[in-house]
Amino acid sequence: MASRHDRAAGATPAEWTRRDFLESALSVGGLVIAMTLPLPSRAATKAGRGPAELNAWLRIAPDDTITILVDRSEMGQGVYTALPTLIAEELEIELDRVTILAAPVGDAYFNAANVGQVTGTSNSVQDAWVKLRTAGAQARTMLIDAAAARWGVDPRDCRARHGVITHAAGDRLTYGAVAADAARRPVPTQVALKPASQFELIGRGLPRTDTPAKVDGSAQFGIDVRLPGMLYGALAQSPVLGGWPDSVDSAAAEKMPGVRLVLALDSGVLVVADHYWQALAARRALRVRWNPGPNAALDDAAIRASLRRTEAGDPGLVARAEGDADAALKRSARTLTALYEVPLLAHATMEPMNCTADVHADGCDLYVGTQVQQLSQAAAAVAAGVPPDRVRVHTTFLGGGFGRRLDVDFIPAAVAGSHALGRPVKVIWTREDDMTHDTYRPPALERISAGFDAAGKLDAFRLHVVSPLITARMFPPVTGVDPEVVEAAVNCAYGIPNFLVTFTRQEIGINVGYMRSVSHAANCFVIECFVDELAALAGKDPYDFRMELLATKPRHRRVLETAARLAGWGKPAPGRSLGLALMEGYSTRIAQIAEISVEGGAPRVHRIVCAVDCGQMVNPRIVESQIESGIVFGLTEALWGEITIANGVVQQSNFDGYRVLRANEMPQIVVELLPSDEPPGGIGEVAVPLVAPAVCNAWFAATGERIRSLPLASARAPRAATGALTRGSGNSDRGSAPRTAASDT
Repeated sequence: MASRHDRAAGATPAEWTRRDFLESALSVGGLVIAMTLPLPSRAATKAGRGPAELNAWLRIAPDDTITILVDRSEMGQGVYTALPTLIAEELEIELDRVTILAAPVGDAYFNAANVGQVTGTSNSVQDAWVKLRTAGAQARTMLIDAAAARWGVDPRDCRARHGVITHAAGDRLTYGAVAADAARRPVPTQVALKPASQFELIGRGLPRTDTPAKVDGSAQFGIDVRLPGMLYGALAQSPVLGGWPDSVDSAAAEKMPGVRLVLALDSGVLVVADHYWQALAARRALRVRWNPGPNAALDDAAIRASLRRTEAGDPGLVARAEGDADAALKRSARTLTALYEVPLLAHATMEPMNCTADVHADGCDLYVGTQVQQLSQAAAAVAAGVPPDRVRVHTTFLGGGFGRRLDVDFIPAAVAGSHALGRPVKVIWTREDDMTHDTYRPPALERISAGFDAAGKLDAFRLHVVSPLITARMFPPVTGVDPEVVEAAVNCAYGIPNFLVTFTRQEIGINVGYMRSVSHAANCFVIECFVDELAALAGKDPYDFRMELLATKPRHRRVLETAARLAGWGKPAPGRSLGLALMEGYSTRIAQIAEISVEGGAPRVHRIVCAVDCGQMVNPRIVESQIESGIVFGLTEALWGEITIANGVVQQSNFDGYRVLRANEMPQIVVELLPSDEPPGGIGEVAVPLVAPAVCNAWFAATGERIRSLPLASARAPRAATGALTRGSGNSDRGSAPRTAASDT
């Protein structure tokens, strides 16, 4: 079998790897590929048949059926409720009258902030806040104009309400009765949006539209897809990350019951059978000689060593600079320096990766839970050997995304199998496949320093981040500082005159991917733990210390004050300790306080209090559930989250080795949502990053031990980073300075 590199050089489009396609597509101007919406023809609309398309998001049928297309993927974060609410508010209809469909690939759904039709960066509501309300208001105006024209009256004398247009004279028409006429009218360029004082749906905790289907079992996730004549596939992948098959002996597997195909691919060896268990059994019978590639000797120590060498030898690119931090540090009366580390993490979605493809004469139908419709379309087009506009992407519910389904590595095998057999093929990864072949949250090494002047004022702050880049792989080329790797650091709100954030890229040999909160989690952990260290060095309460640094930040002060009040800061219950963290991310301000005790030498988290200012809220019930979800996610990461590698092989293969929070470990969660007139901020990821620093700061309050590496389960091992104090340590009653005065190692 030829090497992957030999194959790529002379490959046909159907044999290209994803990287081949990305490089080719980018060389001709990018990957944004439009696909015509599967909407009724204008002729059908004129004849009054079928639903009328008022815009890319809204269809209204003659029988008054109203359909809203949602262009973001529903993975539990509530976009199938929040986004239709924005249209329904301006359209003057009740949300329970709406049918919701997943939008296809289309130019109208391009999210400029995400550079594509992408569900990520917690900006679905931010992107839609004006856009979808405007779409609803335009449609309402067009419906009123159509009714007024039919009556021969002034549209200003008409009103739309509850799906009905009325006139002062008593005339009445439903939306469905005039929708076809409205769709032929010009789209108004200027429409007035409702002021917040007139909102009837926005701001209410309306029930989620996707809940009934998820309760009665009718909701379709990718793993639920069933098509006539469908076959099932299992993919054998190299145990060593980045490896590929050199040779395959499939004789035994091909003789097994139900087996239809054994196909060697760049990503592994695909076995397709009548039933999934047959495919799995045949996969076990394969004899594959794997070429491990360049990662045969890769392990945790090698990854850590590469990050440390780079940190020591490269000053980095400047991501944020105010004043002169280096000069200020040199003249400081007191300085503190520490080295922090965060590990690789798995996404561990409840629904493993899966994809169903149906390649036929007309193109390819792709049924998949994805966060990137356009990239999914492009990947399927390459695997099927068809133009992208002949791939139709049917987005299902996602049983967890967290950024994992921003990648499309699980799609080509299903397409290749269907293309070879001429029948629909569903490929399902096992939990072990999913855990050992993830695109992991990247590790990071971060050196942080600060200095106080002679008057005791915090005068200098310097953070150097060393990490692999995700964006360089996903959306090349990347020049300069990738903003995705310095989040939370560049937004740090503390008023420090001399502030410097730098970044150095260091790849580790394996693919890393975006994960819920991306670099906010690493950087918030480092900054908020270190600020607690600085408070101890200054002899001040961590809350008071932060409030002094937030003198010009009223929104940050308000969330911190609220969290402290709710948690009873300064007055912990007997045997309990408190720790806090603060962050601005996704245009949201948030504070958390963790209440813990020490049980059996480990933290027991009893309560987490969270105060949030996320601007105007579409649905407070969804906001609260996302905060609670993020806290659970963040607590799992903080306590146990860690992927380890030995000889290029991931050592965790299921939830027995990759611990998640259990029901009996769930703390009480108290959430306070602060009213605000500001534009909406993101909410799906923002609660995750604060959990680790809040818990670690509470741990210090309880034990006097500083945690500078995660997870807590292994942080107290000998490899935990140490800190250095210079020119006076200034220990306080609130806690001790770091226990070692040696330089970081």
